[in-house]
Amino acid sequence: MESISHQTHYFVPEPSRWPVVGAVALFFLGLGAALAVNGVGFGKLSLGIGFAILFYMLFGWFGDVIRESLKGNYHGKEDLSFRWGMGWFIFSEVMFFAAFFGALFYVRTISVPELGNFEHKLLYPDFTASWPLSTGPGISQRYEAMAAWGLPAINTLILLSSGATLTWAHWGLIQGKRTSLTIGLLLTVLLGVLFLGLQAYEYRHAMHELNLTLASGAYGMTFYMLTGFHGMHVLLGAIILAVVWLRVIRGHFNAEHHFAFEAAAWYWHFVDVVWLLLFTLVYWL
Repeated sequence: MESISHQTHYFVPEPSRWPVVGAVALFFLGLGAALAVNGVGFGKLSLGIGFAILFYMLFGWFGDVIRESLKGNYHGKEDLSFRWGMGWFIFSEVMFFAAFFGALFYVRTISVPELGNFEHKLLYPDFTASWPLSTGPGISQRYEAMAAWGLPAINTLILLSSGATLTWAHWGLIQGKRTSLTIGLLLTVLLGVLFLGLQAYEYRHAMHELNLTLASGAYGMTFYMLTGFHGMHVLLGAIILAVVWLRVIRGHFNAEHHFAFEAAAWYWHFVDVVWLLLFTLVYWL
C-alpha cells in the first residue's frame, strides 16, 4: 500500500445517485410507519416499498465501494479515513448503549429506592422497593426475573467462542492461510445465528413461562430494551460477517488489503464486550 506521506492523490468517486435513493427509501419508511401505527391500509405497503428501496440502495452502494476497492482506488489516505469513520461509528454505538445502561443504573439505584421512601407510601401503599420489582403501580400480574445461569450463560459462552473463531480467521488472513480464514469466518457467523436462535427461545420462555413482558414494570422494560437492541446488533454483525465471508470465497482480501474484514471484526468484538456488560448488569447482579 502506498504510504500516506508519499500519496499525492485522494480518490474522490463520481457523483452518486445512492444518497437520493436512500432519501426516497427513508421517506417511504417514515410515511409507512406513521400510517401503519394509525391503522391506515397503505401503511404496510409503504413500509414494504421503503424496505425494498433501502435494500436496493445498500446492495448498489456497497457494490460500488467493493468494485472501487478491487480496482485499487483506495490507498493509505483512504484507508485512514475508513478507519477513522469506523472508529467514530463504534464510539457512537458506545454512547448509544451507555445511555441505556445509564437508564438501568438510574432505575435501580435512584428511582426505585426513592419510591420506597415513607413519603411515597400514600401514593403507592403496596409498592415494594426491590429489584427486580414484583409489585408497583401499573403492574397487574406478577412475574419472575430471568436467571443468569441458564441460556444467558450459554449465550455468553457462544459469543466468547465467536470472538475466538473470528480472531483465528484474522490470523489465517494475516498468515495467508485461506482455509483457516474461511472456516473461522463461517464458524463465527454460525455462532452468531445460534446466539440469536437461543435468544428468541429465551424470549418465548420469558413471556410465556415467567410472565415477563414489556408491561412488567421497569425491570421488564430495561430487560427487553437492552437485550433486544443488543440482539439487533448481533444480527447486523452476523450479516456483515456473512458478506465478508462471501467476499473471502470469491478471493477478496489479502494480508495488506483487508480493512472491510477488520471493520467487521471491530464491530463484532464491540458486540461481545457489550454482551459481557449486559450479562453482568442485567442478568447476574
